[in-house]
Amino acid sequence: MNAPAADTDLPVHVERALAGFLDRAGTAILATEPTVAAGIDALRGFVLNGGKRLRPTFAWWGWRGAGGDPAGPDAEGVLQAVSSLELIQACALIHDDLIDSSDSRRGFPTVHIAGAKLHADRGWLGSPATFGLATAVLVGDLALAWADDMFADAPLPAETLAAARPAWRAMRTEVLAGQYLDVRTQATGDASVEAALKIDRLKTAAYTVQRPLHLGAALGGASPELIATLLEFGGEVGVAFQLRDDLLGVFGDPSVTGKPAGDDLREGKRTLLVALGLQLAAEKDEQAAATVIADAIGDADLSDEGVETVRMALQQVGAVDAVERRIDELTTAAMAALDRAHLAEPAPEALTGLVVKATQRTY
Repeated sequence: MNAPAADTDLPVHVERALAGFLDRAGTAILATEPTVAAGIDALRGFVLNGGKRLRPTFAWWGWRGAGGDPAGPDAEGVLQAVSSLELIQACALIHDDLIDSSDSRRGFPTVHIAGAKLHADRGWLGSPATFGLATAVLVGDLALAWADDMFADAPLPAETLAAARPAWRAMRTEVLAGQYLDVRTQATGDASVEAALKIDRLKTAAYTVQRPLHLGAALGGASPELIATLLEFGGEVGVAFQLRDDLLGVFGDPSVTGKPAGDDLREGKRTLLVALGLQLAAEKDEQAAATVIADAIGDADLSDEGVETVRMALQQVGAVDAVERRIDELTTAAMAALDRAHLAEPAPEALTGLVVKATQRTY
């Protein structure tokens, strides 16, 4: 792995590292119990079939910004360590799809739907849906277990891995806590702006940007001061990323997003977009708009026409513009923090590009 290839073709290297690890990780169990091949194949397909590779990319540039050398002796080990983040992501998404009863992910059936189809096609005993549910839980658990193995087995000095372990541990806990908070908020019906932002910071910002940057910088021997600045930068970018995702969840093109438009509404997600829609409708005494938005949240049978009606209501009360302004404010704050970090080149330029990619995706 040479310097230009590592920096410019990082997703290719991440996929190479993941494919190699998945091949090695399954060898022993497949030799003694070949029937688990279906579960391992499901995980392999999920991990290697698309994905933005954002978390390894942020981690890589945290390492590079702290002075990491892509042509040095630690580069391959760092690549393995940061690539393991994709297995945590796989666990989170597989379980998230199950929690949300989602049928598709990246244009393909979700793991629990594919598992149910396998059961039905084979004519096995019991409920296909229950088998699919169990498959998704176990495949997601396997992804989390193998993420730990991939990180711990990275060919790096023990002290280097030890320096990054606090970020690793915090990230695992924070993403699960964010998942639980998301589920709990849906159950309690808390549609406040404060609740939406808390979920954004814990479930997305910390897990997608802050901790990957922290982990990469720690692998590079960064000072506590640099890590603190990167955490500030990552917090702003991470929330902006989630707000853009919220907009895409309602207004996005399914052929681009890989999920049906309006799924966030059907699943009952209390996003900032929805929270601001309800708040602004109340402030402007737009009762009809408030009713349209409130009634759509958690309506599993919401039609495409119903989604379009919600879109119009959100635009009418100014919620879309408010979210766009919030994204702009967060992006400006993030760039100010990035300037203060004084990272090694070319990390500032690369991270600036990631900010644009994460926050300016179109509908």
